[in-house]
Formats: sequence, structure tokens, C-alpha cells
Amino acid sequence: MEFRNIITFLKVAELKNFSKAAEKLGYSQSAVTVQIKQLEKELGTRLFERVGKGAVLTESGQDFVFHANEILNTAKQAVDAVRGSEKKQSEREITGVLRVGSVESVSTALLPEILMEFHRICPQVEIVVHTSKRDVLIEEIRGNSLDLFLTLEKKADYPGLVRKILHREEIIFIRPGKPLPGMEKYVSEEEGLLSLEDLVRLPFVLTERGESYRYELERILAERDLRVEAQLEIGNTETIVHMVEAGFGASFLPFFSARHAIEKGTVRQVKTELLPLSMWIQMYYHKNKWITPQMEAFLAVAEKYFQQNVCE
Repeated sequence: MEFRNIITFLKVAELKNFSKAAEKLGYSQSAVTVQIKQLEKELGTRLFERVGKGAVLTESGQDFVFHANEILNTAKQAVDAVRGSEKKQSEREITGVLRVGSVESVSTALLPEILMEFHRICPQVEIVVHTSKRDVLIEEIRGNSLDLFLTLEKKADYPGLVRKILHREEIIFIRPGKPLPGMEKYVSEEEGLLSLEDLVRLPFVLTERGESYRYELERILAERDLRVEAQLEIGNTETIVHMVEAGFGASFLPFFSARHAIEKGTVRQVKTELLPLSMWIQMYYHKNKWITPQMEAFLAVAEKYFQQNVCE
């Protein structure tokens, strides 16, 4: 099985088109066709369905995507190991690439500190971070274009993935440090717990629809025939905190996203009659994945970080 055929297969799978893959790789379309046919003959199965001008992965092709990426990654690890073999064992450092996927809230508030500590320990490792929606990142783990996936949601098992639970995090309501105009009575300390009816009257800046904790909030409110209206929707939680600090409105975020602003007094936590809502910070990787030294090191750094920075 030739590496060039595997590389060509992955490019066709990515672009879903033989001619576009040929253009990207600098081959003729006929050369790409020959390479894919050679690979299909070796594997004894069809990898693509040719539909019009497009190319759609068959079920076997979808299964092979993961293994194709793993073959190339293992080959790279072998090259890196051989190139570093002249070093003494005691002086050898972890090298290679670590590809981490993360949802926005975790990527903005937590990942930088974890990455800095990991870089301190493994300075020779190239780190690639991809921030996206959960479903996109899960598919990238399954396709082996990511090594690790860090998320915040309810406990969830996904077929084919291994889960590491790192930390439980409370999701809280926040408001500006100074009461919102016209809403003073709803946020005064003397009022105690804020009723849901008063809560939904506040102007809100929220994460985009579909975010795990926003979805859970909307579900809980819907059970009581209530809904919260977002005056502004934006994916970046750091921007949301800044908007709340500036007096735009209230929000509903993980505690870690608002912790520093709460400590500074620029935002305040709003207590409501809702029971505390928690989500879990979880790490996933493919069950068939070879745990590289850099993956093992990153997992250890993340676990230690949450042990030392519990903010419940």
C-alpha cells in the first residue's frame, strides 16, 4: 500500500471531487483515478461512489478515513523517532504535532492556561487548535484529523470514542456590576432569589443557539412556558462577558468564563429560583487511536490543571 495513494484518497475524501483533488495535488485526473483504483483493489472494496462529477465516500470509505490518517501519522512518528535516535535517552524530548479541538467557551477561558503549561513541559511539540461546534469536532475525531476533543456539556458517551471526565462546572447567571436601568428591583440584594418571571424580563446577551448550556436553559424554561429573548447572540464568551461589563444586559455562562470579572466586581452573579445547573468538562479521543507521547502529556497536564483549579 503506497503512501501517495493514501494521501490522494484523503484529498478526494476532503474535496469530494476527483478533478479538484488532482488540481490540489498536482496530478492529472486520470492519475488520481488510477491511484484510487489501486487502493480499492488492495483493500478489496469500493471507497467512493461516483455521483455525477462528485465522489461520495462509501461506508467502507468512511471507515478507512480514520485508518488512513492513522497510517500517515504513525509514519511521521516513525520518521521523527529515527531522526531523534542520536539523542541520549535522558535528553530526548517529546516532539511531533498535537491537534486539539475545543468548543468556544472552553477554548477562550481555559485552554490558554492549559496550553501554556503543556508548552512549558513539551516545548518541541507543534500545537494545532481548532475551535468549532461539538458535532463538527466529534466527526473530526472520528476521521482522525484531531487527536483530542475538549468540551463542556452533560455527561455523554459517543460511539467509538473514549471519554475522560475532568471537572464539573456550574453554569450561572450574571449581570453588570451596576444594576441595569429600570431593573434595579430585580437585582437588589434584598430581593433574594430572582423569580423566573422576572429573570426572563432582563435583556440578555447569549451564546448561539445549540450551545449545550443555552439549550438546557431553554429546555428548563420551556417546561414552565417561559422563554428568554436574546438581544444579542455571539459565539465568543469573552466578548459576552465584556458586553455584560459594559451594561448591555445579563447572560448565562459557565462560572469559569465569568470568574475574573466577578472577582473584579465588574459583573455580579444573579441568584434565581432555578436549581443549580452543572455541566462537565470532558476530553475525548478515538478508541482505536494510538496514544502518542504528546497526547499522554496533554491529558496529564489537563487533569492536573483541573485538580489544582477547581472552581466549584
